[in-house]
Amino acid sequence: MANWQRRDFLRAMAAGALGTAAAPHLVPNAASAAQAAGRPNIIYILADDLGWGDLQCYNSHSAIPTPHANRMAAEGARFVDMHSPSAVCTPTRYGVLTGRYAWRTRLKSGVLWGYSPNLIEPERLTVPRLLRQAGYHTMGIGKWHLGLGLADPVDYSQPLRPGPLDHGFDGYFGIPASLDMPPYVYIDGSRLVEAPTALTAGSNQPRGVFWRAGASAPSFDVHHVHQTFTRKAVEYIHQRASPESGRQPFFLYLPLAAPHTPWLPGKEFQGRSQAGDYGDFVAHVDDTLGQVMAALRESGQDANTLVILTSDNGADWKIADKERYAHQANAAWKGEKADIWEGGHRVPFLARWPGSIPAGSVRRDLGCLTDLLATVAALVGAPLPRDAGEDSFNLLSALLGKASTPARQHIVHHSMNGMFAIREGDWKLALGLGSGGFTLPVTVPAAPDGPQGQLFNLKDDPAELHNLYQRHPDVVARLTALLRQQQRQGYSRTMD
Repeated sequence: MANWQRRDFLRAMAAGALGTAAAPHLVPNAASAAQAAGRPNIIYILADDLGWGDLQCYNSHSAIPTPHANRMAAEGARFVDMHSPSAVCTPTRYGVLTGRYAWRTRLKSGVLWGYSPNLIEPERLTVPRLLRQAGYHTMGIGKWHLGLGLADPVDYSQPLRPGPLDHGFDGYFGIPASLDMPPYVYIDGSRLVEAPTALTAGSNQPRGVFWRAGASAPSFDVHHVHQTFTRKAVEYIHQRASPESGRQPFFLYLPLAAPHTPWLPGKEFQGRSQAGDYGDFVAHVDDTLGQVMAALRESGQDANTLVILTSDNGADWKIADKERYAHQANAAWKGEKADIWEGGHRVPFLARWPGSIPAGSVRRDLGCLTDLLATVAALVGAPLPRDAGEDSFNLLSALLGKASTPARQHIVHHSMNGMFAIREGDWKLALGLGSGGFTLPVTVPAAPDGPQGQLFNLKDDPAELHNLYQRHPDVVARLTALLRQQQRQGYSRTMD
């Protein structure tokens, strides 16, 4: 029995003993591994609060040096109309892994916390579960933020099941939630590396150097988390190139905790940018991308690996930050993280796969991060069941630069406070007034004789300055009906 098969068997046995038995069909066998031969490795780097305008390949006026992202764009594809399914963290992560909008779950607004129970439904098909069935080794390293276990609040003295290992990951090393949320601990699989028996007083000074007071493992240091994730990812990439891996392709999900608060760039990156601690932390994130790419080259896996770099939402970049630094983290898009406006959910998206993705290509296809599930399903030739990936569209042709009808014609946006918007073509309709997120005013009461929502034509008005709600009642009616239909029917993708 191969090492990875033995580990899967022991994990399944342990899961059964804990009363949360792993699904038998998730354990790969020699046949599925053989079928996966020749398929690319997949690395999905999900930065935390990285803005569309942070990377120089998106914003030539960026005050942050991002040489590795620039190189990735030059050697692969750059999507300019890609969106997170939510303008905040947890719901986007749910959407990435399940291909389903998180507002269809119990989470109707906001995010989970460090002691929140697991959000992903037990039997739901996920990206790692699908790829594991197709013969991939699946690993997660980084910020989970999708809840752990069933207790509310989570009891960290008990095995953290259900968790990543119950949703298709062979292994997972990371932190429970955002790096500014207690408990401050590392999880390895379904258990803690060290119990949270100490306390941290937290921090709120200066701007961005923020984390909440709460329980912490004695040796946990918020200053070294990003470096730890980078080191673990590089080690994993080299490990998968070893003979012991059995030439099994891998999926590495790398959800970073940066550049989200606390903004804690390593010493060698301090002063690297012209955008303060935040900009220096983005430069540190770019270095992580460089280390991942270097590990692929050094291990001989570069040519057969699809690497994607994106973000879970827009940047947390306030008006005061724009005034202090000559940097537009969300470029010219209106708003910021949490908002229903473009700055809240239009995200950078770079993809590189040498020989398969045309170098230096720019893709204007409408896309959503929920589309990963349908895209990798097409990549490995796996049919997508009707009860999975309800909001996931296949973007493989767009990735590969092949001429085809755009896969996605519309997308539903969702703000932190639960405001909905729908995009179709150049039109975008928000069912409410205000940002719905962080930018003031968050909400605006609708006057009886005034607009009841916001309608923008993004082709003519990409900055969302002119509300056309009352000028185009026909468009408002059509898009409202389309949104209500997608909410009511439970899916947005085409069901064959």
